[in-house]
Amino acid sequence: MPEVKIALANGSGSLNIGRKRPYLGDDGRIYVATYNGGDPTKHSSYKEICINANPIDTNATLRRDEWRQLDAALEDVTRQRLGGWQDLIDNNLVFNLGNAMGTTQLEWHDVGEALTAELTMDGITRGKNDQLEFQTNYLPIPILHVDYEINTRHLEASRKLGNPLDTTLAERAARAILNKQEDMLFTDTDYAFGTKDDRNRNKIYSYLNFPDRNTVNLSIPWDHSGATGAGILQDVLDMIASAVAAYHYGPYMLYIPTAYQRVLDDDYDVAGASLLTVRERLLKLSGVKGIKVVDHLTTDNVLLVEMNTQTVRIVNGMGLTNLADKEEFGMVSKYKVMAIQVPQIRSDQNGKCGVVHMTH
Repeated sequence: MPEVKIALANGSGSLNIGRKRPYLGDDGRIYVATYNGGDPTKHSSYKEICINANPIDTNATLRRDEWRQLDAALEDVTRQRLGGWQDLIDNNLVFNLGNAMGTTQLEWHDVGEALTAELTMDGITRGKNDQLEFQTNYLPIPILHVDYEINTRHLEASRKLGNPLDTTLAERAARAILNKQEDMLFTDTDYAFGTKDDRNRNKIYSYLNFPDRNTVNLSIPWDHSGATGAGILQDVLDMIASAVAAYHYGPYMLYIPTAYQRVLDDDYDVAGASLLTVRERLLKLSGVKGIKVVDHLTTDNVLLVEMNTQTVRIVNGMGLTNLADKEEFGMVSKYKVMAIQVPQIRSDQNGKCGVVHMTH
């Protein structure tokens, strides 16, 4: 049966995503695989149910193995370089939603300074009993989706010839969503929905436009003829100092635009005395975990991002998933690749943040 890697909860009125993936059984009847809890990657977590008698769910064109081919195509795409999105996954900076379809906004809180430690000899004297100050914020939870079609005649022709299902459109749809996710991190993009506050923080922001990000001036573009390895090193040291001043101590990822990739592979010392490239010298800095080239990042923008949940995380409701949409005249079946995953850039009530943005 088809397996959904991140399924939505069953029961209590929540959408069971398996019902949007009907398939033809060997007996000609229509089935869905409903998620019953447990590990969503295991076959035993699903139950096969025949829905042939339900006219709402009888739009089934694909067979069980064809759904698996579409799902495998999405997995192949996600194995490709994802840039900053993959860094958040690799560092376990993910917050999972219980019912993403029923959540249009995530309510979250930041905390103000409170609770002071006291020095006394007896340990009995009462200290200041400060109260923690919580501020309520809201993050929109939109759906990312791309539509594609499978022609019924082409599908039948491939079956008769014993050819595998052509998954090109599903792959392109998945890449479009992954590119959108990278845009949400590295371009001047934001998305607002619902409640607003006086600091205008109830939005999805990117690293480049988050209001509380730390900013550092780029004295000279790194690909300029006058740039030196020592100058680049000083720029990164200034970025780290800015993060530390905001009480964010790393580890950090350094993100650079494509135009700076060649520069980092140049010799750090033009005279050749150091025997290091600029990249190797930067990676010797305490706290710098890695350096990554990001194609979505425009020229002369450099980012230093702390890999910590207090700075950034993915709010995850559903990973890339193939869903059936509808059928038109029995000739074309429409499908969607859908995901409910958004970035959340964070700061405390005092505006302290672990993102440093260097530009002109």
